[in-house]
Amino acid sequence: MPATYSKDNPSGLPDFNNTETAYAHLSSGELRRALVLFQTVGNAKLVGVGKILIQWALALRIPIGWAIRPTIYSHFCGGETIEGCETQVNKLYASGVRTILDYSAEGKETEDELESTFDSILEAIKATDQDPHHAFGVFKVSGIAPTLILELVSEGKTLTSAQREAWQRVRTRVAALCTEAARIKTPVFIDAEESWLQPAIDLLAEEQMLLHNRIQAVIFTTVQLYRHDRLAYLKALTDKAQSSGFRLGVKLVRGAYMEKERFRATKIGAPSPIQPDKQATDRDYDAALDWCVEHTDTVSLCAGSHNEASSLLLCSKMKEAGLAVGDDRIWFAQLLGMSDPISFNLAAAGYNVAKYVPYGPIRETIPYLIRRAEENTSVAGQSSRELELIRSEFKRRSQVNRAR
Repeated sequence: MPATYSKDNPSGLPDFNNTETAYAHLSSGELRRALVLFQTVGNAKLVGVGKILIQWALALRIPIGWAIRPTIYSHFCGGETIEGCETQVNKLYASGVRTILDYSAEGKETEDELESTFDSILEAIKATDQDPHHAFGVFKVSGIAPTLILELVSEGKTLTSAQREAWQRVRTRVAALCTEAARIKTPVFIDAEESWLQPAIDLLAEEQMLLHNRIQAVIFTTVQLYRHDRLAYLKALTDKAQSSGFRLGVKLVRGAYMEKERFRATKIGAPSPIQPDKQATDRDYDAALDWCVEHTDTVSLCAGSHNEASSLLLCSKMKEAGLAVGDDRIWFAQLLGMSDPISFNLAAAGYNVAKYVPYGPIRETIPYLIRRAEENTSVAGQSSRELELIRSEFKRRSQVNRAR
């Protein structure tokens, strides 16, 4: 039931301290695994050593699935195949949370590898056809494009004949994925990536939005607000959508490549594209939420955030604007295994919520899993908060069991 005003909840907004709702989908064993994982990722030294050991094992082709599958992989990934994700997908749906199937193999460069990744993404999009368990499809352009080509196009460089052909193959793959999403009426996210690749990705996303978003938002671009220029980009893109007659689909995130961005900027002697501090990122993210709510006549929004304050702000802005909690122009999204107090309490209050459910062979998903560990380590307050709530749920369950 939607959250309503009461003595215990005067705001009428979701209560992210409700651990019973947040972790109802987890067995005691799964909750214990989450506890151990978040204790581990809270230790930067352990994460650093673990990353080196995993990369070393991969380089030497030492089997590591036996150690990763029952721990970090099972917590953050749905399975190795689409069929293997069904248990997780059904569990989420039973709690009102829908799925975003995310084929998470990364770092491919040869044409055969790019085509194979394209086929897997297309299969994931097709798997959502007429299935209410799924909210969106998703893909990273770098999974189906050589990074050199994306970088050259982003820099506006003149391409050789072979490079022009490679770029056309990229455009064809992106068009095919978006056309299939439009055919089966499953909205699809085009994820954001590093700043030196993003102009090419923006070009592709805008091209597909112009083509497919005439009536509703089917194609969603992604805006990373840890970049100091992206709030202005969002506003300019809204103006373009209004003047060109298409609906803007946008997923707002803070961003996932901060350390890499800063390192590269320093290495090449260029200004950093990253905000000066977290406060600036939070400011622009919340301003972007406000902008999107004010422009729901043009914009469909997915707030991809693990931040409680921003999630509550969006709920509050929706309420102020007179928008229903289930308005299909506004969605919330988090990653599987992270921020369950946000996801499941929002869903229980009637908001549209989806979880990214990554899947793929264990060896192929290692880069994704390493990023998740590093992300939780770098955002110390967030992982500490999650650990605190998991412990609180353990305590609550123990008290309930003793009372029986």
